[in-house]
Amino acid sequence: MLTVDKFRKARDVLRGVLLDTSLVYSPYFTAICGNRVYFKPENLQVTGAYKVRGAYYKVSTLTPEEKACGLVTASAGNHAQGVAYAARAAGVSATIVMPTTTPLVKVNNTKSYGVDVVLHGSGYDESYELAEKIAREEGKTLVHPFNDLEVAVGQGTVAYEIFKDLPDVSVLLVPVGGGGLATGVSTLAKLLNPNIKVYGVEPSGAACVSASLEAGHLVSLESVSTIADGVAVKTPGDKLMPYLLENLDGIIRIDDDELVDAFLDMMEKHKMIVENAGLLTVAALSHIHERDQNVVSILSGGNMDVITIASLVQHGLINRGRVFSFSVLLPDRPGELLAVAKVVSEERGNIIKLDHNQFVSINRQSAVELRVTLEAFGHEHKARIIRALEAAGYDARVIDTTAI
Repeated sequence: MLTVDKFRKARDVLRGVLLDTSLVYSPYFTAICGNRVYFKPENLQVTGAYKVRGAYYKVSTLTPEEKACGLVTASAGNHAQGVAYAARAAGVSATIVMPTTTPLVKVNNTKSYGVDVVLHGSGYDESYELAEKIAREEGKTLVHPFNDLEVAVGQGTVAYEIFKDLPDVSVLLVPVGGGGLATGVSTLAKLLNPNIKVYGVEPSGAACVSASLEAGHLVSLESVSTIADGVAVKTPGDKLMPYLLENLDGIIRIDDDELVDAFLDMMEKHKMIVENAGLLTVAALSHIHERDQNVVSILSGGNMDVITIASLVQHGLINRGRVFSFSVLLPDRPGELLAVAKVVSEERGNIIKLDHNQFVSINRQSAVELRVTLEAFGHEHKARIIRALEAAGYDARVIDTTAI
């Protein structure tokens, strides 16, 4: 059984290891969600994620013989860095198996702790198969990223800090992948306050925990597809399911498009980088039915490479109508481009890209295609610009956003 004493022991072990990630109040989300919203910014934690809690505590419980064998684990990135950090602190060797699709920043950060990194498989599950094989054949000690109660206890120490900062917290939102964080946080939260509501949040494209809870037994997905790589797990932990069944008050599923919007909100309103898995609880704020409550959203990590950040920013702006493209057919004669630009300018649109295609028609004098990409203030402003072009006699067509 997971008891308060076990969580207290983990808290004592982690004292002096963890950074202070005090709650951050969000005026913006409070105003739009009907609840008082606070963030637990574990994206600012040591190694950039909460995972160091479980990894460090687990390693501290190993025997000298288990440590001497060396460690091995599989991870899409955050647990990898947590184990690498703990291994260096304990003075033991470690091999980390990571999917070949892991963002470069997570791979390089893991290597920086002096461990061996092996890239294998297209996702976590394939990486874990290799980690298990290494453990069997080389005798290394396997540190599972989530299906381990000691790891879950370490993760659950997040709840202690939340209650310390906000004793009357009434709703907790926890990201869910394999279930380690959700198990630790929900179990300790219910021990501290049986009346608190704890909701797990997982991506629609990797909803293995909600499928298991609905079925009443462990369910393995055939495949997963989500931009939240940190929780892209096919099968939740069987050791964790009893605790999830008992302590979670529900599961909220989030589509990838919602994560894109949440990323933009966190960037603009809180100036924080939060990875896609950590954004699950931000997107879930608009899905909870409770009102006038103290809600804490756990931001589980912030390890993102700049290419992913750039992509999310672009897609977020497109989703909100703040960047879009349109095309018009024009006669190929001087002044036509200027006329179109004048209409856009009068409507306060800001042109950022032009593409002039003279070969769209055999008769260049009849028509050339002009594609314009511009910044706008949102969907209403975007529609106003298109209406102004149409009023000026142009057949302006908005281009599929994926083509921008």
